[in-house]
Amino acid sequence: MTKKKTNNLEEIKNLLEKLSNAHGISGHEKEVRNILEKEIKPYVDEIKTDKLGNLIATKNGEGPSVMIAAHMDEIGFMVKYIDDNGFIYFAKSGGWFDQTLLNQRVIIHSKDKHTIGVVGSKPPHIMKAEEMKRIIEIGEMYIDIGAKSKKDVEKIGVQVGDTITLDRKFESLSNNMVTGKAFDNRAGIVMMIEAAKILSKSKTKAKVHFVGTVQEEVGLKGARTSAYSLNPDVAIATDVSITGDHPGVEKKHSSLEIGKGPSVTVSDAEGVGIVVAESVLNWMKNTANKTKIPYQLSVTEGGMTDAAIINMTKHGIPSGGICVATRYIHSPVEVLDLKDLEQCAKLIAECVKSAHKYF
Repeated sequence: MTKKKTNNLEEIKNLLEKLSNAHGISGHEKEVRNILEKEIKPYVDEIKTDKLGNLIATKNGEGPSVMIAAHMDEIGFMVKYIDDNGFIYFAKSGGWFDQTLLNQRVIIHSKDKHTIGVVGSKPPHIMKAEEMKRIIEIGEMYIDIGAKSKKDVEKIGVQVGDTITLDRKFESLSNNMVTGKAFDNRAGIVMMIEAAKILSKSKTKAKVHFVGTVQEEVGLKGARTSAYSLNPDVAIATDVSITGDHPGVEKKHSSLEIGKGPSVTVSDAEGVGIVVAESVLNWMKNTANKTKIPYQLSVTEGGMTDAAIINMTKHGIPSGGICVATRYIHSPVEVLDLKDLEQCAKLIAECVKSAHKYF
């Protein structure tokens, strides 16, 4: 029996599914790092993990040196208090809109086991009208694991400091669209691996550092230390970007659309994050135009990527962002187009191939 061949979109989908279903909040990226290391190893010359936990995979070349950064962490929670009745209270790790958490199922990651729980809430049957309109904040929420007491929770193995992620699985939608948790930024990791695969098939002058960074969601920390160590000539951060193509978001807030190609960052967080240098922006735009890769330009008011901190490292490292337009980010049901993801990887690879002409 011959093995069924898969096309590139199927391979990208399978890789994104594996990474999306993996778990790893900021500072606890080991499971994701192990997948990244295994997947990228065939396409690089050396791999190491630094003291903070960043994975650095290098493809040798004469120069210039290019850093590709994709953060490995996802937003999540930590156990902060267990009451006498066995209900677990938790703190946020990363930026959540609290209302997305009600009635979600979660996984508590302890040293030796995983425990399933639910974020409970009061049934609507016994709510007064004013209660239904009130915003419930995370400090009022709790996790129910079926425990009968605090001692019961301890016996189960859950303790303060355990990490918590959403119990949500990757699924396919129509028209090459997929949904899952943690596309921010497992999608960026997929882009980086796919770009490494493309670059392995051709001669490239640049020396490329593919970096899986840690703790982006809580302060861009891994990007700061890895960029300081590598001191590349130029850097590209991969991430997701907010779309304006669904109800509730106006185009004046985001002009990006799913299915229209990679999002090339011009500025983010009203310039507090990064204002991309003209040299970097021209490099990306010219490369996209020459290789006929469709792209969108992104100017955003909120949120920033690893590029913001890499840009300010040492004496300043020219940096930019290539992102995939994604709906509902920082929620359990993020949505993107696999074709966009494929085009992002191609644009990253083509930029690396042409880097010696610009830097």
